[in-house]
Amino acid sequence: MQFPSGLTSPLTLSSALQPTTMGVLTSPSLEDIFLVKSSKPCASFSNVPAIDITAPTAAADIVAACIDFGFFKVTNHGVSKSLTARLEAAAIDFFSLPEWEKLEKAGMANPFGYGNKKIGCNGDVGWLEYLLLEVTSNPSLTIPFLKESWASSFCSALKEYVSATRKLASEMLELMAEGLGLEQRNVLSKFVNDENSDSFFRLNHYPPWPMLQGSNNNLNGFGEHTDPQIISVLRSNDSDGLQIALKDGSWVLVPPDQDSFFVNVGDSLQVLTNGRFRSVRHRVVTNGRKSRFSMIYFGGPPLAARIEPLPQLLGDQEQSRYRAFTWAQYKTAAFKSRLADNRLVCFENHH
Repeated sequence: MQFPSGLTSPLTLSSALQPTTMGVLTSPSLEDIFLVKSSKPCASFSNVPAIDITAPTAAADIVAACIDFGFFKVTNHGVSKSLTARLEAAAIDFFSLPEWEKLEKAGMANPFGYGNKKIGCNGDVGWLEYLLLEVTSNPSLTIPFLKESWASSFCSALKEYVSATRKLASEMLELMAEGLGLEQRNVLSKFVNDENSDSFFRLNHYPPWPMLQGSNNNLNGFGEHTDPQIISVLRSNDSDGLQIALKDGSWVLVPPDQDSFFVNVGDSLQVLTNGRFRSVRHRVVTNGRKSRFSMIYFGGPPLAARIEPLPQLLGDQEQSRYRAFTWAQYKTAAFKSRLADNRLVCFENHH
């Protein structure tokens, strides 16, 4: 669940780390981090919709992907490779630090900062460590918990990258509005562009676990869930592990593509489109071969924003599948749930 979560005791990384061979976290008990057992490898999702957002058909293609999968990848996105490489290198440097230094530099300003293993506050765990940051609509604002005196280059790359991915998210939401035939082009993007947008940025590191090499077991990195926000924009290194659930409930492995951005439809966007778009259920597993590193921008609405199906999408005979709620009300309900729970159930209308 992509809400601020509580921190837990840090895990130790080894000293000399490379981008694809980052350190191993101290071994947890398998009672804490469970194995995902599989008799056969997860099928590869070779036909991930790849959308060039500069193409004339981009709006229609995005809508089709959101309806069929709630998931697609974006090419020709305009975010420079050098910027992505700068931020990834800075994040790798951070995760390579000793335990005490990560705590000192990231602080313990709960709920933001450095955390590991614990996902949310209701017992969900995974084989990962992360940095969780609150972001604002103003890229000039200081990232709250990082100390400029320690890593000005990190903060600089972070602000630039968040600004670029926010812009990309806004562009895709406007293309969605166009593809849905909505006259107001910013009817969706206005939520993430609002100065009070409740958006987050997350850097996840899934270390290898050499003990799993050669087995049919995968380690749970981040358990199955849907993203609560409107839209999620993800970029990862050249490591697999991301899986999504198709409409029939089967899981497929998303081939890595470090040159593209992967986009998830979130719960809020499913509601705004009255269920036309599908909030994709996804998870991350690791098989111990090498580190996975991902960077995700979660575009959320302001706390006071009213979330309900857009009237423009409701035909004469179509009824609203969801009752109206504010983003603050949704978050209050979601904090009481487990990662895999369907959090929209309590907001559904039953006609």
